[in-house]
Amino acid sequence: MYIDEERSESELRSLQNWLGQEPAVRRAVALTLREKSAEPGSMGGVLDVLQLVTGNGWSAASFVLSVAAWRQTRPRAPQVTIRRGNTEISISNGTETELRRVLAVLEGTDGEGEPDAGQGPRS
Repeated sequence: MYIDEERSESELRSLQNWLGQEPAVRRAVALTLREKSAEPGSMGGVLDVLQLVTGNGWSAASFVLSVAAWRQTRPRAPQVTIRRGNTEISISNGTETELRRVLAVLEGTDGEGEPDAGQGPRS
């Protein structure tokens, strides 16, 4: 997960702290800040990715709602991009429709609760 803006490291630290205080997220997710793969010629050294490792009891719905709630606390709600496998999806305006799309991607469904044909059956 990353934030596309100038203050991404401080925003990611804020989001990491926020998610770490959410009981439903904290129980099933390990959160780690790390560097995104550096572009050739760049200096690197900036923490710009918040990595989540999920375990049993993971609730994509609780996670998405927690990220949406955190965005509402920011003076300028940043766009948050989440990657699952090779798929990236962003939360930019926080509408119900957008949050449902993000949830469908994280759950590997088509938005109707059915496994996405590209994802195969969930295990």
